[in-house]
Amino acid sequence: MTAATIGFVLPFDSALDREYWRFLPESVDLYLARTPHVSGPLGVDLIAAVSDPDRVLPVARDMAEALDPDIVVYACTSGSFLRGLEACSRLRADMEAAGCRQAGSTSEFLLDALTHLEARTVAVATPYDDEMTGLLVKFLGEAGHDTVSVANLGMTGDPKTVGPEAVLDLALAADSDDADVLFLSCTNLRTFEHIARLEADLGKPVVAANQVSVWGALRRIGAPMPRNDQALFA
Repeated sequence: MTAATIGFVLPFDSALDREYWRFLPESVDLYLARTPHVSGPLGVDLIAAVSDPDRVLPVARDMAEALDPDIVVYACTSGSFLRGLEACSRLRADMEAAGCRQAGSTSEFLLDALTHLEARTVAVATPYDDEMTGLLVKFLGEAGHDTVSVANLGMTGDPKTVGPEAVLDLALAADSDDADVLFLSCTNLRTFEHIARLEADLGKPVVAANQVSVWGALRRIGAPMPRNDQALFA
């Protein structure tokens, strides 16, 4: 039987390829490509430049033409929520018009995951500054999800450098009893090893950017889900 295939279009500085594979079942192949390099500190201006459709769509088109995966995903949380809900949906349509059989993005699949988990209220943990975190809260609100608590690191540097204990501390600082789900944002933040532990400690589902990117793609193409202890995949 031919393996299901997923293509991820990643930001130029994405460094967590191995984490994506940890979320995948063995029966699915993954193709990775990156957008062109852009210089500058982490923040709204950099993310706006990195996620410009003129940078994203050619990479998606090349992947579709060369490899023809079952779905192509723009795997960047901030890049897919930055311009709001309508732009997030338009990106999917534009990727499919560019030749992708199916398309999606991290933020689109985040919303699908929250609906799947029947979550109305969300606790949000991000490595971003206040402005970028506020845009995520606004995006969730557009989609009908109330953010009841927030914690962020205020970073202008590289989220992949955040250590395991700092990620756990951030998650715990963000959580609230009023939140149905805790969301760990940013596809360059290491989260795989924390999700099941946090769910056990907090007694609620925990979703993360790389996790929802894989889950959404698998769900969209009807591929098997991996076997792990994370609520989203249960």
